[in-house]
Amino acid sequence: MLKNTIILVSALAVLLPIGIHIRDVSWGETPLLLATFPIFGLLAFTLLWLHSMSGVFEESLRKMFNFDAFVHWSSLVILVSILLHPLLLLASINFDLLIIFGSHPLPIWLGAIGLTLLLTYDIGKLLKRHEFFQRHWQDILTISTIGFLLIFFHSLQLGSDLQGGFLRKLWVFYGVTAILATIYTYGIKRYTSRR
Repeated sequence: MLKNTIILVSALAVLLPIGIHIRDVSWGETPLLLATFPIFGLLAFTLLWLHSMSGVFEESLRKMFNFDAFVHWSSLVILVSILLHPLLLLASINFDLLIIFGSHPLPIWLGAIGLTLLLTYDIGKLLKRHEFFQRHWQDILTISTIGFLLIFFHSLQLGSDLQGGFLRKLWVFYGVTAILATIYTYGIKRYTSRR
């Protein structure tokens, strides 16, 4: 019963924001690339949120699920999504960076820095067999989590779906719970495990 509830809540956490975006887009009036690029941002963020929440409950989740498989496959979806999200936007404006950075420079910089930090996870994962990356794996996880939090502030300022109503409240809930989960996982949990 608990396992099915976790699966249902996780699926809902990912699909609800995407469903709201799909419902609210004026598909006939909005160019396809502009209508679809937010979907990949929403998908990446909600999966990253699941990662942050699962860090809190990792020991229990490992008893119910193939946790490593979840992290592996969802990380691949996140990687594809965080690359497609800005690429589709850039393609829709013919890769004119002045349009992007001219309109909302701070949130764009937060997104670009967050993306870079998130990619450290994927690079570190590819090179994890090397001693340097093994030795610094926890640091890489911390860096990518900081990237995730920067993406939260990026999306909250720019996402047209997130500027009001239910989805903004949901996004603030995701952000606050992710920050608390990060404090617990990388602060309290690490500190207590060393004692």
